[in-house]
Amino acid sequence: MRMQGRRIRKTAVLTGEDCFGRTLREIRKERGLSQEELAFESGLHPTYIGHLERGRKSPSLRTILRLAHVLETPGSEMLKRTESLLQHQGRTKR
Repeated sequence: MRMQGRRIRKTAVLTGEDCFGRTLREIRKERGLSQEELAFESGLHPTYIGHLERGRKSPSLRTILRLAHVLETPGSEMLKRTESLLQHQGRTKR
């Protein structure tokens, strides 16, 4: 019987979701919040926050703005940091 395992990415190229997740995690930690605290304050589910931070989900504009409000960071700053990570690896994904 074959067991299902986790998918392993074959390339080290980061997606926009991966970069947003890294940005979100960095800012959350800078603010001293746990995923659970961020979820509670933003009205989102803790599992969803984890998915965002791991790049498994793509946030809507509404979600980005809700998170930015709780993190006391402009949404535009979150997106700039995300873009910077994408550009750092020499490409942008659209």
